[in-house]
Amino acid sequence: MRKTSTTPGTPATLSDTQAALSSGTPRAIVGIGASAGGLEALELFLSGVPAGSGLAYVVVQHLDPVHKSIMVELLQRSTAMPVVEVTDRLRVEPDHLYIIAPDRDLSILHGVLHLLEPAAPRGLRLPIDFFLRSLAADQQANSIAVILSGMGADGSLGLRAIKENAGAVFVQDPDSAKFDGMPRSAIDGGLADVVAPAEELASRILDYRRHAPLQVAPPELSFSDPDGSALEKIVLTLRAQSGHDFSFYKKSTIYRRIERRMSLHQLASIADYVRYVRYNAHEAQLLFKELLIGVTSFFRDPAVWEQIESEAIPALLAAHPQGATLRAWTPACSTGEEAYSLAMAFRDTIERIKPEARFTLQIFATDLDSDAIDRARAGEFPDSIAADVSQARLRRYFVERDGGYRVCKEIREMVTFAPQNLVMDPPFTKLDLLTCRNLLIYLEADLQKKLLPLFHYSLRPGGILVLGSAETVGAASDLFTAWPGKTRIYQRRESSPRTEPVDFPATIYGRARKGLAEPAAPASLAQPGGSSVQTLIDSLLQQRFSPAAVLTTDKGDLIYISGKTGKYLEPAAGKANLNVFAMAREGLAGALNEVFARVVREQGSQVLRGLRVGSNDGALLVNVEVHSLQEPAPLRGMVLIVFSDQPAARAKTPRKGQLAGAEAERMDAMTQEIAQSREELQRAREEMQTSQEELKSTNEELQSTNEELQSTNEELTTSKEEMQSMNEELQTVNHELSATVDELSQASDDMKNLLNSTDIATLFLDDDMRIRRFTNRITGIIKLIPSDAGRPVTDLVSTLDYPSLAEDAREVLRSLVFREVQVSALDGRWFTVRIMPYRTQDNRIDGVVITFIDISVSKKRWNAPCGSATSAFASPSNTRR
Repeated sequence: MRKTSTTPGTPATLSDTQAALSSGTPRAIVGIGASAGGLEALELFLSGVPAGSGLAYVVVQHLDPVHKSIMVELLQRSTAMPVVEVTDRLRVEPDHLYIIAPDRDLSILHGVLHLLEPAAPRGLRLPIDFFLRSLAADQQANSIAVILSGMGADGSLGLRAIKENAGAVFVQDPDSAKFDGMPRSAIDGGLADVVAPAEELASRILDYRRHAPLQVAPPELSFSDPDGSALEKIVLTLRAQSGHDFSFYKKSTIYRRIERRMSLHQLASIADYVRYVRYNAHEAQLLFKELLIGVTSFFRDPAVWEQIESEAIPALLAAHPQGATLRAWTPACSTGEEAYSLAMAFRDTIERIKPEARFTLQIFATDLDSDAIDRARAGEFPDSIAADVSQARLRRYFVERDGGYRVCKEIREMVTFAPQNLVMDPPFTKLDLLTCRNLLIYLEADLQKKLLPLFHYSLRPGGILVLGSAETVGAASDLFTAWPGKTRIYQRRESSPRTEPVDFPATIYGRARKGLAEPAAPASLAQPGGSSVQTLIDSLLQQRFSPAAVLTTDKGDLIYISGKTGKYLEPAAGKANLNVFAMAREGLAGALNEVFARVVREQGSQVLRGLRVGSNDGALLVNVEVHSLQEPAPLRGMVLIVFSDQPAARAKTPRKGQLAGAEAERMDAMTQEIAQSREELQRAREEMQTSQEELKSTNEELQSTNEELQSTNEELTTSKEEMQSMNEELQTVNHELSATVDELSQASDDMKNLLNSTDIATLFLDDDMRIRRFTNRITGIIKLIPSDAGRPVTDLVSTLDYPSLAEDAREVLRSLVFREVQVSALDGRWFTVRIMPYRTQDNRIDGVVITFIDISVSKKRWNAPCGSATSAFASPSNTRR
């Protein structure tokens, strides 16, 4: 089989393209965004597209919504591919060029183009962003974005979606673009994979696609297989060059990013890429940036922000005295949109519910990417943020600057930005609010389990944690209480029985490094909000109970012990476990477990009477009361277990020697049967708990995977400044008209050359006998220069003996009957002067055309036999017909 010309190591063949063509499915779909100056750039781009590329191309421009576009006709001249204006439900085919229809938004689903009514009014549209986001969600790794000449920042949001889905971004070199706004916005945002002149982009795209991409969803890898070993080496290289460890990022995320870089460099295997990264520090830096690319926007997930403003912030304000300072932390803040959104939401809430209050909010925003932190500190954003920020907030919290917006001083001073490694660096503490959205989905489950106790440690009692729409606290449900709804807002529990230290594995082999953070100690009774727990429980026991009791969470973890409970509870052997079920003595655990679950579910009370607790030689008869507490409020949701002995406190079992032999044997058999049943029950309970933990872990993984899929389909509301968009529409129309003018200029040049080639002197006059145009030959008869255009013909010097030229021209213009006259010149030459009306294409008379044909030679021959004949024609009056 004959291979195409490719980079060495690339396995693409002609059959790949032929297979795509035969199936009617393009190998990839290229979304092209262009605006002002885009026509010329598009023509240059298409000049580099070869026949049979197997790709499909979709052009999205800012078109005038009223006038019919002629882009199809203009671009058809630049390519042999069929150029089609998009109609609704049009299936994309390879080697076709599709042009967006005017006054429509364009979307794609399963390779079919759909036209939509614009959601925004005229002038407030971002059609390029709209299509590129749709293209990224539909085609994922087979999506390619091209940004050509244009003003503004339309396309930047769509490019983020393309890169998030492992697509590629190609941008025209700003120096070669007539308007560099759109290309420069893409480059400044760190979104461009390739920057080149428009005529080179097509070949670069084909080189990129010629490399057969790896699987988008790679199989589960281990560090023992070759790919896993290669991933390990790349992680080590990144750690050596950047100082940051990516070993606990999900392998699928790293794999997908590496796949994109391999495709861009046409590398055949991941081992080749390992060698390339090791000897190319710049590529390691690019991969580092690729792994950190942030998908963020102002007020992302409006439902979450609505609940933060309506419930979370008011609850925090109610828990603080007048004039207090609240603290918030936004890890993985990227370029700052999340932190600034929180600042604006806080100010709006204060003005809505407590305008006279003087609360302040101190926000700490951190990220691993120092470049993103620098951009966040600047607080400057493109005009496309109008899609996410309301006009009221734009006027209130932003200042227009250099075609974009800059956050006002009031909001900027509320946020402190700093680079931080969330795993290695110490956290912020005593926080009221912590928003960490869509970070956990990129991390392995082990690291997630380490971060959540860290967040619990950082928050004050009653503090609020906000996670992404597909993130949960998972196994840390004993640390946080979920708020109603699907917004993933959690509140820190008042206390926690956990005593294990918070540590972070520090190597790619999973070994833990101790001491990187403070241990997540249990919430002390001396902490604010928990200082009265002892007083409350003692008061409650004095009023209603007197025997030994324990206070637990709804999971059975001990929080507080009152009285002597050694007769009923005993620490289990092995690692310390402060769970009431693990500590319950023989005869108590089984019955208590069943009743406890019912009490928590029904939020009521249950009493167990006459339980035999302990061994046969010293068993106790015990009454156990289990209460789900609703009052007082600080104890709500907890469980109180009270132990009391029956009046006959000790029920001694008769010794076996005092019983008859048959009874003794029966007693032994029953005792063994009961012991065996208890052991089986205990094993079943342990297996059930193990299964529950495994199911929770599996559920977390599924939810994280679901977030990765959902993040590619997130809706971003977009809009456009009206004057900017109208200007771009006018620019597009202007370029279309320029193309038409070029055609007319070409026709004019053709006509001029035709007239000059006939060697006939020709003069064009308008209705007022002013010179409109003339051929070069006329200058030998009438003294004309180019600047004489527009002057009356009567003002010019002529060598002709024809003083009535202007009068005859007016007569022809009046009667519409042509006139032909033979006249002589002062130098002895003779001319046939023909005057005809000038008719336009719509049959309108718009002046006259005068031609001068030199007949000197034929005149001399005719006049030679008769000597006086020449003088007979000397006077124009004698030569008129």
